[in-house]
Amino acid sequence: MADDSTVVLTDIKAALASAEKEAQKKPAALLVVGGDLNGTIFDLNLSETTVGRNADNVIPLEFNGISRYHFKVCIKGEGHIVVDTGSRNGTFLNNKKLEGELNLRKGDMIKLGSMALKYLPKGDPERLTYDKLQLEANTDGHTQCYNKTYFNNAINLEVKKSKVTGEPLSLILFDLDHFKNLNDNYGHDAGDYVLKEMSGVIRQNGVRDLDIFARYGGEEFVILLPKTNLKQGFEIAERLRKLIEEHQFLYEEKVLPVTASIGVADYRAGVTTGTELFKRSDEAVYKSKQNGRNQVNFFRG
Repeated sequence: MADDSTVVLTDIKAALASAEKEAQKKPAALLVVGGDLNGTIFDLNLSETTVGRNADNVIPLEFNGISRYHFKVCIKGEGHIVVDTGSRNGTFLNNKKLEGELNLRKGDMIKLGSMALKYLPKGDPERLTYDKLQLEANTDGHTQCYNKTYFNNAINLEVKKSKVTGEPLSLILFDLDHFKNLNDNYGHDAGDYVLKEMSGVIRQNGVRDLDIFARYGGEEFVILLPKTNLKQGFEIAERLRKLIEEHQFLYEEKVLPVTASIGVADYRAGVTTGTELFKRSDEAVYKSKQNGRNQVNFFRG
């Protein structure tokens, strides 16, 4: 019979093997070190990844000292190279100004302006630690949706992208109807169950990989829909409304009454910030509540 130390050692080896297997699935990435975006990870999935201040970069970084198109990282063989793209203040690799193209190695530091980005090669086990930290920082603990801070950063960036590229962008905002009454009548544990259950149902049935589904606060949720016009956004919202209405929220053998009032708005003339787009969706939600709840309305201007 194996002693305790052998069992522990076997468990550790199994855990390390599992972690290494998971890491192998991860692409190469750039990790922000320090500053407002500390810990943010940008995957290097494309043959060419551009970095700069303009919103149409693959990695847009709107900070002082960064040029509109600052540098790019390109796949070369099994790894990557980094190339400055005419930046005003230069790109620095391990504190040396970049001239021409250079191969990137694990742990290399790319500096632009006041920002530093660390290169993590494909399959690097170190990546798993940063993924966990980033997930915890960006996620609402109860519902596992993105949190308000992550959403606010994302919507401002997507509005800027739409302004540059002309691609459509829509926002769905919804409140669960009479949620206070549900808490009062069935208890706060029932309310917590509804929030968690509803979030899971929507993630499994109504959200694409490119969408950003977040808990904005309390019983208020948002879904940011890149590359989606107002008509498409309305159709998605109506489908989600029916999904919530028809789902059986069963708590302690009681079926709970759950519906949502939903508002939809899109990026168009007059929208210059994420806050303005949010306010338009909020007005549409108010209209849904005024008209009897459990319905979808869009911002009409």
